[in-house]
Amino acid sequence: MSAIQYLQLDSQALQGNAFQDPTQREVAVYLPPDYDSNTAHHYPTVYFLSSHGRTHYYYVGWNQYDEPLGGRLDRLIGSGAMPSVIVVMPDCWTRVGGSQFMDSPIGNYETYLLKEIMPLVDVTFRTDISRRGVLGHSSGGYGALTLAMRHPDVFHALAARAPDSYWEYTVMPALAHLQGQMKKWGGYEAFLRDIPTIHPKRGDFWEAIHTLMQCMAYGPNSEAPLGFDSPIDLETGALVPSVWERWLQFDPVRMIEQPTHQAALRQMRAIVLEVGSYDEYHLQVGARLIHQRLETLGIDHHFEEFPDGHSNTSYRLDVAFPLLGKAL
Repeated sequence: MSAIQYLQLDSQALQGNAFQDPTQREVAVYLPPDYDSNTAHHYPTVYFLSSHGRTHYYYVGWNQYDEPLGGRLDRLIGSGAMPSVIVVMPDCWTRVGGSQFMDSPIGNYETYLLKEIMPLVDVTFRTDISRRGVLGHSSGGYGALTLAMRHPDVFHALAARAPDSYWEYTVMPALAHLQGQMKKWGGYEAFLRDIPTIHPKRGDFWEAIHTLMQCMAYGPNSEAPLGFDSPIDLETGALVPSVWERWLQFDPVRMIEQPTHQAALRQMRAIVLEVGSYDEYHLQVGARLIHQRLETLGIDHHFEEFPDGHSNTSYRLDVAFPLLGKAL
């Protein structure tokens, strides 16, 4: 039978993080049904990265109208749709809902994932380190795409559903709201301090913490009081051009133009890129641009637009997991 096991980790990489988020973390690991009986076999591993505002509990727990990840994988493996794989779900939750899986003023979450979680998983379970994939949706899709571009020695295949990309459409609308949001909640410092006690936590709140997460990830400045430079003038709300230019360097649409990243993508055994045609955050535009660029570069990949929006699309894991599992 399959099982979800939980590893405990006391992270050194997360020590001293900006929000004093816990350094004691849990790593959820799905083991396929044949893991205990097939003792000579070393398994491909897929790192499943959460979207913003979620962590591993959402995927392994009960959900009213969704299939828990363990049950989904059991069904896909049992039906022959995909081979047996180990799936790792890291806890990368932060006070601002995530980190884009980067080292930043939020905390060293890239180091935590690559240098602490992965060695722990590999020493605990029978993994094949030459067959490692990464998969995610939204912010998790951004992590999957950018980590694979930066670390082709670590990851050998990727799947990204609606990854954050094309900042002109996906970031700019939220930045236009940021000045008003910070006025409402008393400025950056007060908002970041009060996140746990702000109620109700509705749409503008979630937009604000997502934007503040991006501020810390894309505009770090160790000499600034909060560790980042504001991308807008808090008096007028206008963009600060020099900071905005720094943000653009983290847009996958721009990142893919770097020769080292192109070389990394050429090494992937599989690239799965998909997006809903009616994505509420306009992420279909960035996905299309990445797809077109991959085509122009002659980099093999699977691209699909499906007739849906951004949220509640986990049924698409029935497409991504088999493609990734077979490639690995």
